[in-house]
Parts: sequence; structure tokens; C-alpha cells
Amino acid sequence: MPATACRYAARLLALAALALFALAVHGALPPGVTQGASVEGITEYSLANGLRVVLFPDATKPTATVNVTYLVGSRQESYGETGMAHLLEHLMFKGTPSIANIFQELGRRGMRMNGSTFFDRTNYFESFTASDENLDWALAMEADRMVNSFIAKQDLDSEMTVVRNEFESWENDPQRVLWGRLQAAAFDWHNYGNLTMGARSDIENVDISRLQAFYRQYYQPDNAVLVVAGRFEPERTLDRIAKVFGPIPRPTRTLPPLYTKEPVQDGERSVTVRRVGGAQFVAALYHAVPGAHPDATAVEALGDVLTVEPAGRLYHALVETKKASAVDGWSFLLVDPGNIIFWAQVPVGDPLDAARDALLATVENLGAHPITEAEVDRVRAKALRSFDETFNDPQKLGIAISESIALGDWRLFFLRRDQWRKLTAADVQRVALQYLKPANRTLGQFIPDAKPDRAPAPASVDVATLVRDYKGDASVAAGESFDPTPSNLEARTQRFALPNGMKVTLLPKKTRGETVQIQLRLHLGDEQTLAGTPPRGGLAAAMLARGTRKRDRQAFEDALDRLRAKLAIGGGETQITAGGQTVRAHLPDLLRLAAEALREPAFPAGEFEKLKREQTTALDEQRTDPEGIAERALARWDNPYPKGHVRYVPTFEEEIANVNAVSLEEVKSFHARFVGGANAELAIVGDFDPDATRALAAELFGNWTSPMPYARVPNPYRPPAPTVMSAQTPDKANAMLMGRLPLRINDRSDELPALMVVDRILGASTESRIPDRVREREGLSYAIQTWFTPSSFEENTPMFLYAIFAPENRERVRVGIAEEFARALKDGFTEAEVASAKGALLQARRISRAQDASLAGSLTQQAYLGRTWDYSAKIDAGLAAVTVDAANAVLRRYVDAAGFAWSYAGAFATAK
Repeated sequence: MPATACRYAARLLALAALALFALAVHGALPPGVTQGASVEGITEYSLANGLRVVLFPDATKPTATVNVTYLVGSRQESYGETGMAHLLEHLMFKGTPSIANIFQELGRRGMRMNGSTFFDRTNYFESFTASDENLDWALAMEADRMVNSFIAKQDLDSEMTVVRNEFESWENDPQRVLWGRLQAAAFDWHNYGNLTMGARSDIENVDISRLQAFYRQYYQPDNAVLVVAGRFEPERTLDRIAKVFGPIPRPTRTLPPLYTKEPVQDGERSVTVRRVGGAQFVAALYHAVPGAHPDATAVEALGDVLTVEPAGRLYHALVETKKASAVDGWSFLLVDPGNIIFWAQVPVGDPLDAARDALLATVENLGAHPITEAEVDRVRAKALRSFDETFNDPQKLGIAISESIALGDWRLFFLRRDQWRKLTAADVQRVALQYLKPANRTLGQFIPDAKPDRAPAPASVDVATLVRDYKGDASVAAGESFDPTPSNLEARTQRFALPNGMKVTLLPKKTRGETVQIQLRLHLGDEQTLAGTPPRGGLAAAMLARGTRKRDRQAFEDALDRLRAKLAIGGGETQITAGGQTVRAHLPDLLRLAAEALREPAFPAGEFEKLKREQTTALDEQRTDPEGIAERALARWDNPYPKGHVRYVPTFEEEIANVNAVSLEEVKSFHARFVGGANAELAIVGDFDPDATRALAAELFGNWTSPMPYARVPNPYRPPAPTVMSAQTPDKANAMLMGRLPLRINDRSDELPALMVVDRILGASTESRIPDRVREREGLSYAIQTWFTPSSFEENTPMFLYAIFAPENRERVRVGIAEEFARALKDGFTEAEVASAKGALLQARRISRAQDASLAGSLTQQAYLGRTWDYSAKIDAGLAAVTVDAANAVLRRYVDAAGFAWSYAGAFATAK
């Protein structure tokens, strides 16, 4: 959409300011630093040791992100080394001589962090409250672990089992298993045939000396790109980067060339996997072009045109005809020619042949049914909206451009956006005819062919030439520097009620790209009137965005795409929520669309049948999944409510039967009886006109009454009912544990801050005691965590524990958890632990208040409870005041390890 004159002027001013900054820095660069390309406010620099640095300053949010991308992934692994790049990613958190435990140091500072490995790159990032201290530490840490990480045998021994557990978790997912087999069958020689997770045998037997050599070879400044995005002072930051990274010497080794090229496929290939599972999948994989190739965007668009819901051709051919319950498409943009995969999920008991034949007929018959401009326009709108969302969030952009860095240059991110803008249906059709053909497909059976029709071998891409003179767009409008303290938020917040009783909260502030978030929540019925309604409320909520009286589902989706907006509507019997995002100019239209969906749904019969099919298929899949089984068993344990009550938890079989039994008329009746705006909250946060928005809210919702009285369904405290439940899940490599302990406390208790500290020390973060024991030191679990969400009403707040692990490690996991609870209760916590937990919690709360979507959610909850930001300030003050004695007292008062109910699910009968 064209920018307004004001917005365009603001963007030009921002660009001019950035240009002046670049000139200023260019005149005073640190020794050994040279300046490179600058595009749309992002500037590249180079150090003498080969490190490339990309700076993206943006003062509109109080956070910063440091991202390091190493140009190494599974593509660089040799025979016997599959999974090595991913395993090394894990070991990079194990520490250096200067930092004993990087996980703990990141957690102590409340930094959000992660690492990821893919075919062509390994990526690390940490996001944090912007400050010189945090930024300096993050830069120094990344420079330190670049060349000084331990990569020690003892760490490998414990982390290997953690990575193997992650591998086992993948092995539980039918779609991921099939994906691995597809890649392996499709590639004869290239390492793209090996998923980054690697082979189990390689993970278990990797040699530490080979892993250390791999680290020394690729973790060097000349093979890395450092990105700093968010609020920081660029000149100071560049100087700091030069000081901490500059002393690292440029390596004398030469990186080995990767010269293997995958030959053009010369015939159909097939693969079949037979395993226990709750859903069937059929997929077709086709080789495509490198990610930097000009046709890569057309390949991506082709996947979207065929699978976008509900207009995609595969969606029409398979889901609409009930040959499948869902379709999907994956496009892999990689350094060397990648691939595109089309998926169809088919309910158990339905024929796979019909779905396979319909999928192939649709994908490989585009010559007779060419791609249209309307189809390309639709997916282009979605893609450009995604680019806008990413570019307006420095944290997301800092991470996103790592994918472009892996392809050869960060500016490919902008080139790809520009290619989307000028993409034509003819481009997409040409690519489809070149690559979507039987000889290039992995699926089905081998058929001899005297004259195979092969896809062309894509030419190499000269990325340097491609981006040499690229300038990009002017910078988008910048937002304000906003301080997310409770007092400042309260000073900005406007509250009022509409004539019907709906509570409205507005928080206007300037945002990058003029973005704005909305959240609307409707409360429905009471315990008596809602009796016997499940699952009608959930189905009704899911139908609201599937067509209105004014436009069908596709027209509704198209309207959102034209607005570059998102709107998600969902809920159940007791409430319905609508959350969305757009920009200032389109807020009125997004609010009108939300009102239209909520107040004027059409409930089309065809969409209703598809929805029921989707839900029952998903439930079928959960019936064999350890996580779904363990979680549902725990939810059903000691549940006192009768069938038909909104708090009753049905079995999988009961829920499937309930969904199948509900009629469309019953769902329409639920909406007519319960859905209204009298008992509701609306929150809007971001760049908008408060006065105009106030008037529009009154126009759209002010006269919308609620048919039924509302009263919250009670959820009283029930004393602990300890038990140990165990379910067998044959042929599942990963097992699951869920635990629950009822706590007699709510969010009005003065002891809540101390309980938050207790949870943080016990298991809420990677550096907490239980994860440190079970995951870090013993290597038994990839994911293990405790958490609780305090009730705002009854003193009824369950504490939960979650863990995944190999079935044969069940007893060791149980013992580790039990011993850590016992140690805490016996010895208590230390001053250092309490101080670290308090700091991390306060940092996390500040970061949460810097996210507009989170603010909108907080404001709706405040309106519902009659609170202000003073409550948030009170919790902050309470956290700051927690002492070690208070934390230990709350631990012993509430956390009775013997009171947990435990639910296990896994292949324990066949465990080694």
C-alpha cells in the first residue's frame, strides 16, 4: 500500500539522519575497521581479521539483539560426522576459561537466547534490555566463545545424550520422520540429503578430536557475520566490537572448497515409512534452484499458490473434497539448489492413494491450468506483509537476515523483497513447468522412461555482482524511544467504558512502521447456562473467521492481506478472543473486520464440515503421541466435574465423538445465545488516533448487548491427590512426563513474588536446579521445566513440571527430579541463587512490557480484573524485596514434592 505523505516524509528524515550518522562514523572508524554497504539504515563493516559486522540501530524499543552467524552447517559435515554442526551448537553454551557456564550467565542476566543449526549456517543470538553493560557482556561473550570454548570430552558425554533425546523427539513426529526419508532419497551425493539432526549412530559415537577440529576450522572470524540490532549507540558499539573481536587473529588455514554438485534427477523415486501414528501423510519433493537464484522467489510463490488456505489449489483439490484434512508446502532456500515439498495429511482409515493421485494431478498439471495473476497477487500480499512485520522489529530482522547471510550476503533479504514486488504469474508458471515434473519428483514408484523429461541444471549465482549496486528503499518511519516502566505505561493508558459495558483501554505510542496491536475478549454465560454446551463454543469460535454475511472465507482473508493485517479469532465455551495487528492507516478497517466476524458470522456448512474433520484428525494424531496422552491423563486425574460441564476433560474418544455429533444448527444457536459485547474488554496499543478510535469503538461495539448474563465459572482449590500414572506408547522413541501440584495461593497474595523466585530457581529456566541436573549435567532430557500461572480468583494455582526423555532413562529422570526437590527442601536456596532469580525475573518482565502484543494482553486482563499498572509495579517491588529467608519459607510452605500427581507416557515396555 502507498505510504501517506506524512509517513513518507518521516521515512526520508529517518534516512537522512542515518546517512549523516554513517558519514560521521566513516570519518572516525576504529583502527582496522572498514565500512561497506549501507541499505535502508543497515550498514556493514569489516575487521582486519575477516569478521563482517552488520549494525542496525533502532532506538524505538528498549531492547537490543546480538546475533552471530557462522557459515557452517550440516553441508560441511563429512562421513561419520552427521549432526556434528548441531552438536557443536549445543557445546558452545558449555563455557570458556573465562565464563564457566554460559547458560547460567545468560539466565542470570534475563537474556532471551537461542542457537539453531541448518544446512548452510549455525546461528546464535541473545536479546536483552538495552544497556551498555548488557551489550558489552554479550559482545565479549561471543568473541570469547568464538575461539575459546571448551569443547571438552566431559561436556560432549553429557550433551550427546541431550541431543540424542532431541533426535528421539523428532522420531516421534511422523511428518519429520518422512521428511528425513524424503531428503535422503532425493539427494544422491549432496549433504542436503542429511538432516541437521544427524544419524543416531553419529551422534552417539562422534570423536571429540574431530569435533574440536571442526570447531577450530569453522568457528573463526573470517567465517562469521556479527549482527547488532536494536537500541545501542553505533559509534561506541563499533569501537567495542573492534576491541573485543579485533585481537582475534585472522586464521592462516584455508577453508576446504565444497565441490559436490547434485546431478539432475533422472526418474521418479519413492519412499515408505511404516510406524505407529495417528495420522497419514503423503508428500512430493521436487529439486529446485539455489536460494540466491532470481527464480527462488518464484519457487516460493509457487508453493504458496498451491497450498495457501483456503484458496490454494491443493487445498481445493484435497481438503475441499475430503481426500485430506490438511495440506502444506515447504520451500528450502539454500546455498546450493534446494527443494520444495508438498504435503497432505490424511486421516487414518482414509485411502492414501486418492490423496496422492489428487496431489500429483494438481501439482504436475499446471501446463493445462496455468497460474493466474490473481493467485500471485494473493500470496504476494501475504509475503510483503511478512517482510514489513520483520523489518519493523529489529530483533526479528537481526535474526532473519542470518538466512540471507548464509546464502552469501545480508542484502539478499531486500533483493528477495524486491523480487516479490515485481513477480508475475508468467515467472511462477515457467518455474512450475521446469521443475514440477515426474522425473524430478521423489514419491511413488520407479517407471522406466526412454526419453526422460529432466529439469535444467540451474546456473551458478554471482551474489557479489547481484548485490553490488543495490540501494534498497528509504527507511521506514521510526518510532519513539519508549520507557516501559509501570508508571510511564499508566501515564499513557486511557480507560473508558462503552454504553453496553464493554471496557476499552487505549495505549497510544509511536512505533516503528506505525504498527498497532488489538485484542478483544468476550466473556460468555455462567456455570448453569453453559452446561451441556461443549464442544459447541469452541467450534463456534473457530468458525467466526471462516466467512461472514458480507464475504466468504477467501474474501475475508483477501481483505486482511490487502490491509497487510493479521487477525486471529478463537476461544471456547467461556470466552472468545480476537487478536490482530496492522498499521495506523488500516486500524479502522481491521476493527470493522473484527466486528463483522464476531457479530455477523455466516457459518457456511462446507467450512463447518472441514473444521470438524481437521479437529478429529488432530485428535486422532494425539491418541498415539506421548505428550498428548500424558497431558490428557493428568488433566483427567481427580477431575470432579460431570460430563457436559465446561471444566470436564473428555477422553480422546469422547471428544472425537462429541465433535462428530455436533450439528451446524447447534453451533449457530450457541453463538446466538451467548456471544455479545456487554461483558468484554478491548485493548489497542501502538500508533493510532485515540479520539477517532474511541468513536469507532462506540460505533462498532457500543450497542452490542450480551444475550445471557455472565458469571465466571468457579474453579475451587482441591487438595493434592498424588498418584503415578503410566501409559504405553509403542514405537515412540521419546517419552513424556507431566506433573501437577495444587498450590493454595492466588495473584493477590503477598507471597506471590517469593513463589515466582522459587519457581525460577527450581526449574523455570535452563540454569535452574532441575534442568541443570537432568539436562545439563546428566544429559537425560532435551526439554525439562517447571511453571505456574497464578489464579486471579480462588487460591488455586497448580505448579506443573514437564520433561521429555528416552524411555530407558525414566528412572534416572525420576530420581534426578526427586533428589533436587529434596535437596531444596532440606538445604534451601542461597543468597546468590535468589539474587540471580530476582534479576532475571525483573529483566524478563521489562522485556515483556516492551512488546506491544504483550501489552494489549495485559491491558485486557487489567480491565477484566479492575486493575492498573500499579499492580505490575507492586509485583516488581515485591520481587526486588524478596529475601533468601522469604524464598525458603515460601518453598517449604507450598512445595510438597510428595503431593505431585505424575503422568508418564512412553514405550517403557520395550525400553533398553
